[in-house]
Amino acid sequence: MDPLSGEMSLQPLEGGWSGETFLAEAAGERSVVRIFASDRHGPHAAEVQAALLELMRGLVPVPRVLELRRASAEAPALLVTAYVAGVRGDLLLPTLDDAGLRAVGERVGRLAATLAGMPQQRAGLFADGELRVEPFALDLTEWVADHEEALGWSEADRGGLRRVADEAQTLLDKVDRVSLVHSDLNPKNLLLDPDTLEIAALLDWEYAHAGHPFADLGNVLRLDREPAYVDAALAGYTDLRDGTATEALDLARAADLVALVDLAARREANPVAARAHDRLLAIARSGDLHST
Repeated sequence: MDPLSGEMSLQPLEGGWSGETFLAEAAGERSVVRIFASDRHGPHAAEVQAALLELMRGLVPVPRVLELRRASAEAPALLVTAYVAGVRGDLLLPTLDDAGLRAVGERVGRLAATLAGMPQQRAGLFADGELRVEPFALDLTEWVADHEEALGWSEADRGGLRRVADEAQTLLDKVDRVSLVHSDLNPKNLLLDPDTLEIAALLDWEYAHAGHPFADLGNVLRLDREPAYVDAALAGYTDLRDGTATEALDLARAADLVALVDLAARREANPVAARAHDRLLAIARSGDLHST
């Protein structure tokens, strides 16, 4: 059955700020339709996401691809995936006790570790549906310099951030391999079974790339700081990957500095960016990657 054939109702899905994702229902069957109409998308964004979902199927929980429609002169690209039942993690986590947080944290940590174990030859962005990588090199010191004007901070705060970035880059340079990175691995993009707390699906692969193996763990632990959750996520990660929980946390915080800087420079965009800005400012003023 063509998921886009016949009469169909479309309802915007909550949880994002793009306004491009819809719950579709036709002939009693549900699917999710992603429209790639924004200028921020590359010409092959839908193809890249479809290829990643196909690659991940059976390795991590992802929705099944039902249809891909490439962009044309008349219409933007569309990606249709199967509907997956579940509760978004950002809605479920605040309702859980420590036992529940430990259960979810361990599973999310293992998920991040699984992605970190998928090697890539070089760091870069996925350019097309063949997942060809366009290489890029990212140095934290230069990254911070490129964003200083947008941050609009005092010289003292900018100096503090530069020093933290230098230290973080030294840590990151100790890891000499590249892996698949989801790059938005946070509770909002996780569907969870509310009864078993199993991960039903990892959604939204828009920012996926080849990058640092600790980037996803850093995202996992960026804003969710409950000790039961953090400790379990680190245990889940290190159960699959080498190293101690302390080493993993240091590297995760260092790797996440890239995203924190980018989000902080766009702090008016959404609440997550605003929280990231406040976290980054605390880090710059304290000189501590773990500052809250």
